[in-house]
Parts: sequence; structure tokens; C-alpha cells
Amino acid sequence: MDRVKVGIIGCGKISSIYMENCQKFDILELVACADMDLARAQSQAERYQIPRACTAEELLADPDIQLVINLTIPAAHAEVCLQILEAGKHVYVEKPLAVTRDEGQQVLQAAQERGLLVGCAPETFFGAGIQTSLKLIQDGIIGRPAAASAFMMARGHEHWHPDPEFYYQAGGGPMFDMGPYYLTALVQLLGPISSISGMTSMALEERTITSEKKRGQQVKVEIPTHVTGLLQFREGAVATMTTSFDIFGGSSLPPIEIYGTLGTLQVPDPNTFGGPVRYRLTGETEWREQPLLEGYSENTRGIGPADMAYALAGGRPHRADGQLAYHVLEAMWAFHDSADSGSVYRMTSDCRRPAALPVGLPPYTLDL
Repeated sequence: MDRVKVGIIGCGKISSIYMENCQKFDILELVACADMDLARAQSQAERYQIPRACTAEELLADPDIQLVINLTIPAAHAEVCLQILEAGKHVYVEKPLAVTRDEGQQVLQAAQERGLLVGCAPETFFGAGIQTSLKLIQDGIIGRPAAASAFMMARGHEHWHPDPEFYYQAGGGPMFDMGPYYLTALVQLLGPISSISGMTSMALEERTITSEKKRGQQVKVEIPTHVTGLLQFREGAVATMTTSFDIFGGSSLPPIEIYGTLGTLQVPDPNTFGGPVRYRLTGETEWREQPLLEGYSENTRGIGPADMAYALAGGRPHRADGQLAYHVLEAMWAFHDSADSGSVYRMTSDCRRPAALPVGLPPYTLDL
């Protein structure tokens, strides 16, 4: 199988794990990286033995590069994706697909017009934790999934992040920061969403940075920091979901639970690839821990682009595709729109429920 030549635009902190893992998949050949700061691109190229460090313009002009991974900041995602597509290359972008729904639609339309693929993080649902949970549901262990709950409960990023301002400005907040992980996992496990009813609040109008770089500086909060609501899934299940930066004393709520007609399934943190996965059936008093399927239980960011490369080679759909990413983007906005209007938001988008990963393949191989 021919290798797909890959370039990366954006050499910030998240790029390291992509660069490391892209070189573990035989289907990928990482040939170039680019950044506005050329010195940073050169440093990453040297560290990960990438043949070429260059500007984004130079990378996009390379006729050999087929797939570009866009690791720029969220505000630039759509603009850079469009540039990649205009250069005739497939694109995989870090979450979210775009900041607004209009931008997301522009990216999908541009790809469709050019016959190109769009992929988008998060790819954590490829991990052994979510894949094991999916198999238990598909095997009917907990019966028919009827309901679910999902909780991302945190105190906010100002106590650890060196530049936390973005998280409290338009396009930030707990839903847009962490919602993609939870919503993507729920769609994988329960299918597409049909409607959402949301409410939001803001505990503090200003926050004090306590991380070292900007310790003591004040951040004005411009967006809701507690986002909660109800989701109706097309296949019948309903869910409660909360994402929050207003949990100052900690929380013991589980990341995700699925409630079936025969029992309850505890799903691991969807921002990880591993476990644990537990379930308890009707009448039982103890949780059982399910051994994880063979696969990817460590941080395997880069598996999404690898799956796209296999899709290109084999002519099959890829899993973390643009339609799924747009469905999640619309759902995140739906919580806020519903809260602002005081009405139920009816989803306009649909997506494919991603296929389960094959079991029993050699490591870093996604097709036979």
C-alpha cells in the first residue's frame, strides 16, 4: 500500500504528539512542517526528524503532499482549512472544525466541490476505552440504551494555563473547549442528535490568573462558564450533559454513563484513549471492570489522519469525518442558542455513526 505524504501546519504544543504518532503508522509519511514562527518549525523538524521545515505557503505549494494536518489556533481553523483545500490537498484539523457554523459549512462545501476529504479531531473515540464501551452496547450487554449522562466538571484553566484568556472570550468556554470530546463519544455510542435544550450561567464576571506567567492579572469573562442541557438522540435515547469551569471544590460525577434496559455502563473520560470501562447489570451490587479491547489505550493523536489515509487508499469512508465534526459543532452552538432563546433547538445536520475499529490487526494498522 502506497504511503500518503503528510504535512503539518502549526507547530505548537499539540504538534508533538501528532508528529510522534504519525511516524508510527506505515501508511503515513510525514515530510514537512510549517509555522508562522519558522524557528519553531525548524526546532520541531529537528526533534522529530522531519525532512523539511518551511512556511505554510511553501508547504501548500509542494505537489507531493497529499494530506495536511491543521494544528493552528481555533480562530484560524476554517481559514487555513480553506487554504489547504484550495491547494488541492485533503485536510485533517484539530477540534473544533471551525468557530462558527457558517465557517464549518464553507469548509465542507469547498471540500465537496473539489472532491477532497475533511477530517477533524477529536479522534479519542478510536481509543480502546470508547471502542470497548461501543462493543458492550452493540453486544446488548446493558440492553437497549435508553438514557445517558455526561459531565465535564472543572474549575477553569486560569490556575495552570500560561495564557488562559481565550477560554473566557467569544468562541471559548467549557462547551467549546471540552464539548467536542463528550459529544463525539456520545454520537459514537448512541448515534446522531435530533434536538437540544440548554441553559447557561456565569459564576464570576472576572477571574484571577494564578499560573506563573501572568499571576495576578484579571481576565474579564465574556461567555457562559457553566453550560448544561438535555439531548434527544435520533435512535430514541435521551441524555443530560454539563460542561463547566465553575466547579471550585471538585466533583465526583462520572464522565459518561449509559443507562440501558438491562444495566448501566460507565464510559471512561472521552479526552483519553484508555479505560477503565465498568458495567453493572440489574440486580447486581458490584461493578464489573471489562478488559479493554486490543488497540489504542495510550495517547494516539494522529490515528485520525492515518484512518483518512487508509480511506484514500481503500476507497472507504473515514471515521472522524467532516460531517461528524460539523454535527458536533452545531450541537455545541445548540446549547447556547437554546439557552439564549428559551426554546428547544432542532438539529439541522446529520452524520454517519462511525464504524467500530477492526479488532486483531497489527499495531498501527487500521485495515487488512
